[in-house]
Amino acid sequence: MKQSRTWWKEGIVYQIYPRSFQDTTGNGVGDIKGIIKRLDYIKNLGIDIIWLCPVYKSPNDDNGYDISDYRDIMEEFGTMADFEELLEQMHLRDLKLVMDLVVNHTSDEHHWFQESRKSRNNPYRDYYHWWPAEKGTPPERFSYFDIDGNAWKYDEPTDSYYLHYFSVKQPDLKWENPKVRQEIYDMMHFWFKKGVDGFRMDVIPFISKDTDYPELPEKYDGNFIPFYADGPKLHEYLHEMNREVLSKYDIMTVGETPGVARDQALLFVDEEREELNMFFHFELMSLDRDGDEVFWMRKDSWKLTEFKKIHSDWDKIFADKGWGSMFLGNHDFPRAVSRWGNDSPEHWYNSATMLHTFLLTMKGTPYFYYGDEIGMTNIRFDSIEDYQDINTLNRYELLKDKGVDLDDFIANEKEASRDNARTPMQWDSSKNAGFSEARPWLKVNKNHKKGLNVAEQEKKKDSVLNYFKRMVQIRKNHLGLVYGNYELLLEDNEQIYAYTRSMDNDKYLVLLSFSEDMATFQLKNSITSNLNLLISNDTNQAFKNSGDFELNPYQACVYKIS
Repeated sequence: MKQSRTWWKEGIVYQIYPRSFQDTTGNGVGDIKGIIKRLDYIKNLGIDIIWLCPVYKSPNDDNGYDISDYRDIMEEFGTMADFEELLEQMHLRDLKLVMDLVVNHTSDEHHWFQESRKSRNNPYRDYYHWWPAEKGTPPERFSYFDIDGNAWKYDEPTDSYYLHYFSVKQPDLKWENPKVRQEIYDMMHFWFKKGVDGFRMDVIPFISKDTDYPELPEKYDGNFIPFYADGPKLHEYLHEMNREVLSKYDIMTVGETPGVARDQALLFVDEEREELNMFFHFELMSLDRDGDEVFWMRKDSWKLTEFKKIHSDWDKIFADKGWGSMFLGNHDFPRAVSRWGNDSPEHWYNSATMLHTFLLTMKGTPYFYYGDEIGMTNIRFDSIEDYQDINTLNRYELLKDKGVDLDDFIANEKEASRDNARTPMQWDSSKNAGFSEARPWLKVNKNHKKGLNVAEQEKKKDSVLNYFKRMVQIRKNHLGLVYGNYELLLEDNEQIYAYTRSMDNDKYLVLLSFSEDMATFQLKNSITSNLNLLISNDTNQAFKNSGDFELNPYQACVYKIS
C-alpha cells in the first residue's frame, strides 16, 4: 500500500526542554521568551515541528511532568500571553507546535487530587485510584520514581492508599471514570482551539487499569511495564479520544509507549482504527540496558547486528499500514552521540554526523533533541551533588540504604542519567554558553568552550551543525528517503549498517560505519553500477571499484542509484 502524503510524515521534529534552552529573565532557568528569541535559528535548521516539553503550571517534582493546572503556564517559564506569542511567531514561520499531553497522572497539588484526598465521599474521590486500608496491603505495583519502588502511597486523611506509577507526587488518574475522560477531552479542545498542532502523549498506554487490582499475572514474568501498557480498555479510550477530539482538527499525535510489543503496534497506529498517528517504541532504548533494569547499562557492548535488527523488524511492521517514528534520544535518555556513536575528540564529528545521516535516511518521522544538531555530549557528573533528576537522586538514596557500592552507581549514571540530556543549550563559548547570565539550574558542559557551540559551528563550513542542515535539505529534496521502501544489506556485518531506500524510479544507497576501525566490504554490482554521491561526512572516497567499498571510522555516505 502506498503511503499517503501528510505533513507530519514529511516533517522534521525538534524537541525542546524549556528549562534548558534559553533564559531571558536571568534566573538560570530557560523560558518561553527564550524559545521565541531562537525561532529563526530553529527555522534555519530546516525544522518543521517543535515538540515542547511541559510548560504547564507545576511544582516541578518531575520537571513539569507533574501538572497542577492543565490550563495555565508555569511562572518560571512565563505567562499565557508569552505562550500565545510563541504560537503566533511559530505559525508566522510555518512552524508547527506539538505539546506534551500528560494525562496518566497529575501533580498531587492539582485541585482534583486535593479534593480527592479530603474524604471518601468527595465528588473528586473517583478521579484517582484508591485502596482502603481496611482491605489490607494493596497488591504489588511498581513505581519508576518512588524511593522504595512502591506505587501505593498511604494517605492518612482517609486511611487509604493512592496509586502512583511515578513519583509519590504524581497520583494516577482514574480513566475508568467518564468524568475524568471528559475533563481531559475538554482540556485538549482548549489547547487545540488556541492553535496548537498536536500532542506527544506521555506514557499513554498506562491510562487503562484493571480496577480489581489483581496480582501481577504470571505471563508478565515479574515485569510490570508490559502489564501497565496492556490495560483492558486502553484502545477503547484512545478511540474515544480520537472520536471526541483528535478527529476534529488537522493535528499530529505521537504516543510514548513503553511496554508495547511489536505485535501490538498496529493496534495504535493502523489508520482504520482511528487512534494515534505514530508512537515511540522503546526496544532501541533498552538495547544497552541490563535486562529489565531500565536504568542500568549492560556490562557488555551492544552489537550493531542487534541495532540493525531492531530497526529492520520495526520497519516491516509499518510497511503497509501505520507510520513509525525515528529517534535516538530525548529528555529521558543520554545524549545520542555519546550513546550510539563515539564522543572522543577523534571520532566525535564523524559519529554525530553519521547519526544525523541515519535518522534522516530512514522511514518514519525523525525526531531530534535540542543540541543534537551541534553534537552535544554527555556531561558525566562525578558527584551526586551535581545531579538534579528525581530518578537519579531517589535511586541513590535507595542504594545507599541497601549498602550498595555508590561509586558503581555514579559510574553508571555518567552514561545513563537523564541529566546528561538536560544540560543547557550551548549557544556560544561565553560564560554559561550563552544560555543565561545567571547560574544555570543545571551545570553547563565545559566543552562549549572547545567549539561545541552554535556560534562557532555556524562560522565553520565543515561543522556538525552545517552538515545537519545539508542532510535535512537532502531528505526534503528526495521524497524517496521519506516514503521509500527499506531494504537491509550486509545483515551480519558488525561494522557497517547498509540499506537501500526505493520509491518508484528513485533508489538510494546509505552506508554508515558504526566502527572506530576502517571497514572494507563488497556490494553487488547491480547496486553499485551507477552511484551518484549526495553527501558524505568524510573526504575519503568510499566507493573504490567493482563493488568494493572502504569506510573510515564512523563515515556516512548517501548515494543516489541511477
